[in-house]
This record gives sequence, C-alpha cells and structure tokens, in this order.
Amino acid sequence: MKKIGIIGGAGYTAGELLRLLINHPEVSIEFVHSSSNAGKPITEVHGGLLGETDIVFSDSHPLEDIDILFLCSAHGQSKTFWEENNRPEGLKVIDLAQDFRDESEGYVYGLPELQFDKIAAAESVANPGCFATALQLSLLPLAKANLLPENGDINITALTGSTGAGVKPGATTHFSWRNDNISVYKPFTHQHLIEISATLKKLQPNNTATINFVPMRGDFPRGIFAVTTLDCHLTEEEASKLYKDFYQNAPFTVVSDRSIDLKQAVNTNKAIIHVEKHGKKLLVTCAIDNLLKGASGQAVQNMNIMIGIDQTTGLHLKPSAF
Repeated sequence: MKKIGIIGGAGYTAGELLRLLINHPEVSIEFVHSSSNAGKPITEVHGGLLGETDIVFSDSHPLEDIDILFLCSAHGQSKTFWEENNRPEGLKVIDLAQDFRDESEGYVYGLPELQFDKIAAAESVANPGCFATALQLSLLPLAKANLLPENGDINITALTGSTGAGVKPGATTHFSWRNDNISVYKPFTHQHLIEISATLKKLQPNNTATINFVPMRGDFPRGIFAVTTLDCHLTEEEASKLYKDFYQNAPFTVVSDRSIDLKQAVNTNKAIIHVEKHGKKLLVTCAIDNLLKGASGQAVQNMNIMIGIDQTTGLHLKPSAF
C-alpha cells in the first residue's frame, strides 16, 4: 500500500484526485494540505465526497511519511514549493501544474500514450495540460507517421467546460455569464501550444506546420471537444487504421468508427477519437473530460505506471447515460 500526500487540496483537480484515490485499492491518503482550509473536513469543500471519507485538511505536509506526492496548486507554485521544502530521497512526484512540462529538473512529460516506458522509470512526472492532452492525442499518429503538413496549417478549435478555469471565481466563470454563452479566449496564443509543439517536433522533426488553435469557453461544467482539420493524402480507411494501430495498446484512448459527442467521455478517463475525410481534408474530433483524462485521471494513470501496477487501476469510470 503506497502512502499519498496532496498539496493544494481545495481545487477542482484535487477534488477529482480525492474521488479517485479514496477508492483506489493500492493507496492510502496520508494528508491533504490546504493552508486556507486547515482543520476543516474535506467534504466542506468537496461536497460530492460526503459520506465517502472523514479526511480533514491539514496545515502540514510531512513528506518523509509518504511515497507519492501530488502537486495540485496553481501554475508556478510547484517550483516555489520545492524552493521552500526539501524532497526526501525516493519520493515520487506528480505535478499537475505546468511548471515542469518542459521536462526540466528531471521531470518526464506524462502522456502515457507517448512515454509509457519513461513514465514507468520516472521519479518525477509532469502531467500534461488538458487542451494539450486532447490536441496531442488528435495528432500523435500522424506525427509518428511523418504525415503532418511540413509547411501547411493545422487548424484546431476546441471548447472547454468552466472547470477548466479553476475553482477561483472570475468574470468569465460566473453562472449568469457562462450559461447559454460561448466565447473565444487566447486565440493562437494559448500556453498549451508550447508543450504540443514540442511533442510534435520530437516525433516529426521536419514538421514546420502552423498550428492555428482557437480555444473556446463552452456553457457546460466539464469536458473538452476538439476539432482538428489538416491536409492529408490518406483515405478515411487508411487514417482510421493508422489511429487504431497507434492506440491499440492504449486502454483509455478509443478510436470510434462513428461520429462522437462530449458526453461519451465526460466522467471517464477516456479520450475518444473519430477521423473522417472530406476531399483533401482530414477531420479529427476528440473528446475528453478536462478534469480526468485532462488532469486528475491521467495523474492517477501515471501513478499506476510509476508504481508498476495496471495503468487502469481505480479508473474504471462510466459516463452518464444521458
């Protein structure tokens, strides 16, 4: 039984992580740190866990007492945490922020469909971003086959739920603004483009395609639906086979022969992909849950790989029927 600690326990990703780890057969939760909520039951913040646990938020984080640490604080705070704390030898770390996604300081980029073996040998894993997960899974098979347009465009539009903005309220997260509303934000400049481009460059070094990424805020709480179009000479049948072969050993990445929708992926750790051809254009759609496959579910998947157990352990989640 591995002992777990969580830093930044009050946010959405920590709530999802707790939901998974409370019922995980191979781990026990030793502490959930939140300085602003210390002494409170976690169910006062994560109400969906009522009746599931009696864990109380802690104001301490004894790193020497645990085997695995999850960092769930805001972007930039992971580096600060390690500037202020000593890391015990042998402690495994999974960071859900963007601080180490460039694989600096010994961190391995934690996209299991791409780096399973490196994750299995890693002491430190940087969990990918939510948009980055959906977009990379949409493109990895093409990049591996050297089929991304060398000088053309890759056009991507993706909608994300309001939980993607985090738990802290803001002008664009209030219900009265978000409900029945859609808007564009950070067009062509989203921070996840950095990790996406780095991955694609590793797989296809000659790729100089321009990624035109337009993120959008959707009027729903959770999920990402990404639509990618690019020039590709493959037939629809060839493209479908390419994707199915690439992901044949990836238990959570499913290639569908039919058009997909967001509800198929929400509340699961799945990435569901569909490809179809329209003239010279290949259309790739991908649906994930931004809090699961895009964050905490993938973090648990990475933990499973790091400790040498089946990567699906504790992640057999079912979508809603409606």
